[in-house]
Amino acid sequence: MHYKADTMICYCNKVDYITIRKAMVAGARTEEDILKATGAAGSCGRCKTQVKEILASVCGCNAVSMEDVLKSVKAGASSVKMVSDETKAGDCCGRCKPLIQNVIDLQK
Repeated sequence: MHYKADTMICYCNKVDYITIRKAMVAGARTEEDILKATGAAGSCGRCKTQVKEILASVCGCNAVSMEDVLKSVKAGASSVKMVSDETKAGDCCGRCKPLIQNVIDLQK
């Protein structure tokens, strides 16, 4: 799924897509991390599926998953370009590049 930056994900706590992505760039990788960082999925729970989708995705343009990026990094990719060459993440709009760099930095 490719969300616009201002797409509201959690209506109860008024958390939009870009807020969740920023939390991911800061290192959030689990639903609990997202809840702590943003409050998303902490009330009624209707947005949990969307939060899971966002956590699982790195590049919406090219449908590259977090798992694909992690595999690339664990296999030795040590730069955004190397991950991009292998997975195609970051080849389009580039909005995912900070998240890819964070995955490289944290190795998670």
